[in-house]
Amino acid sequence: MKSIILGSNSPRRKELLKGLGLEFTVDTGNTFDERIEEGVDPHQQVIDMSEGKSAGFHRPLEADEILITADTIVIVEGELLGKPHSREEAVLMLRKLSGREHEVVTAVTIRDNSRKLTFSDSSSVRFAALDDKEIDYYIDNYKPFDKAGAYGIQEWIGYAAIESIKGSFYNIMGLPVHRIYQEIKSFL
Repeated sequence: MKSIILGSNSPRRKELLKGLGLEFTVDTGNTFDERIEEGVDPHQQVIDMSEGKSAGFHRPLEADEILITADTIVIVEGELLGKPHSREEAVLMLRKLSGREHEVVTAVTIRDNSRKLTFSDSSSVRFAALDDKEIDYYIDNYKPFDKAGAYGIQEWIGYAAIESIKGSFYNIMGLPVHRIYQEIKSFL
């Protein structure tokens, strides 16, 4: 039996992978420099990030190991939103999402020592309009600085402001587990 390595320290990704009933370890040793490139199509950017995290894994994989890496982005009106680097940036991101529909794209790379598979999944999310007081409350209480688009759908903002979702809820959290389950079977 092959052992699975999750190349992410995201608590949400750990929770989601655990929900599939898979045993795995977490190893985040990586040399990849995560940087959003200007002028690159957002859908390609998220794939490049996931593959970069996989290629940047700090050691060669053993014959009995499978590595899973992922990256999630938010796209609103053609603009890519990654993780906010400051409170001010989080406020600006949430103002952009307020009252609008946006796309959440997660790319996943699964590889062992002989092959690699990368795929992406997309979900649409519609936010209700948020006022500055609500945005401040969310940021001050949930500190969404490690989340693409400055929000976690499983937190207060998901309960209070998400009007509709088209696609996978879990993809919005950070891993399209339905696809991972189907694809990883070929590696096991």
